[in-house]
Amino acid sequence: MDLWTAERERWDSGIQTICGVDEAGAGPLAGPVYAAAVILPREIDFPGLNDSKKLTEKKREDLYERITAQAAAYCVASVSAAEIDEMDILNARMLAMQRAIDGLAQTPDLCLIDGDRDHGSRFAITAPHLCVVGGDGKSASIAAASILAKVSRDRYVSMELDSRYPQYCFAKHKGYGTKLHYEMLDAYGPCPEHRRTFLKKWEARRR
Repeated sequence: MDLWTAERERWDSGIQTICGVDEAGAGPLAGPVYAAAVILPREIDFPGLNDSKKLTEKKREDLYERITAQAAAYCVASVSAAEIDEMDILNARMLAMQRAIDGLAQTPDLCLIDGDRDHGSRFAITAPHLCVVGGDGKSASIAAASILAKVSRDRYVSMELDSRYPQYCFAKHKGYGTKLHYEMLDAYGPCPEHRRTFLKKWEARRR
């Protein structure tokens, strides 16, 4: 699998600085959605680099350290649970990705965005960009961004939120709607980090 195909095609057309962008945590019931933007040195080799969802936690952690040490530039950004409730998850994803792009120390000529969406009803990717469906399996830059976003979010939920709200066992389920998480919701109700707009079915079941 050649993960540099998407970048190489753009370099060949004269585009110089390419950034990969991806997000993590769109589906959980709690916590922020995270996004990362990454500019990698051309064709740098990270053995095992792949879509973050196809890697073990240990491999993601190892790649996170190597990517952050060797990237030409990177930025990780987030949109809080309260912001998600205020707008909706699609707008939150777009806002998180644009925040990550805006936070880069370099301005990319082109951003490769994972997926087929570049705007919601209120927020959009405003930087020059191209959507790449399945991009985390086709672009090294997007794959790197997927790892930075996933690891950053997992660390925040497992350490920060788990220590602040230990009764919910966030370190075990990362905020996703697992059986354990629903059991903790039944026992304690939502905390300020829960996305209330994601709890409609749970609330309806309790009535």
